[in-house]
Amino acid sequence: MNASSRAKLVSFVLGALLLAAAAVVWAKWPTLSKPITWQRQVIPGHLSDSHRFLENNCASCHTPVKGVEVGKCVVCHANNESLLQRQPTAFHASIGSCRECHTEHQGETANLRRMNHGALAKIGLREPEHSTSADASRNNLIAWLKDRSVDSTTDRGASGLSAHEALLNCASCHSNQDRHFKLFGQNCSQCHTADKWTIPEFRHPSASSTDCAQCHQAPPSHYMEHFQMVSVVVAERPHANVSQCQLCHQTTSWNDIKGVGWYKHH
Repeated sequence: MNASSRAKLVSFVLGALLLAAAAVVWAKWPTLSKPITWQRQVIPGHLSDSHRFLENNCASCHTPVKGVEVGKCVVCHANNESLLQRQPTAFHASIGSCRECHTEHQGETANLRRMNHGALAKIGLREPEHSTSADASRNNLIAWLKDRSVDSTTDRGASGLSAHEALLNCASCHSNQDRHFKLFGQNCSQCHTADKWTIPEFRHPSASSTDCAQCHQAPPSHYMEHFQMVSVVVAERPHANVSQCQLCHQTTSWNDIKGVGWYKHH
């Protein structure tokens, strides 16, 4: 086979291969042309179960160059009355940002409702940080926060709160959960951290204390006939009155009744 014949054969084989490749592309074109293909190549992780129906439509949440914008979250969540009418979550009506706390692409079982008090405080500080005002207190606050290196999880004050978390007004969201009935004021961070209500360092007064009413309030049933008909009968303290908590209750728990043990009748 001379050189001319070999060149023709090579051209024929290459042409056949190109036609075969074109046929494959043509057959697969309906799939290749769908947005789902390129989106799957860049997706950082699966969406949560509640947002999974948006997995093939990045533009429903993301704006090119800008990323996730609050307006696109509001389109779906603006009418969430159960969220906006509850005192602990009513702040969502004016927060103006979502992605700092509700981070997606963490998998189908991800919990998007984990509370991040530090992020919430930073969102609230954006207005003074971006303000053109020369207010001295604003400048001092921003300088103090920067000096504290509050992004470090180890940089926390005596209360266990970061500098950002300590700026929050706990009572604005949690006043309905105040078991102290405002007797201890509204500076919750004196005792509580931002991740749980319990206080490991707390030591209850002596079991022989008779001043329970200084901190505790009896349930409504104790001011009704239920108290005389059931409570004092179970505890075998027929002459006890509502203010004498120590006669019936143990300091381990309200339901730990002296001489009876664990008893829940409310």
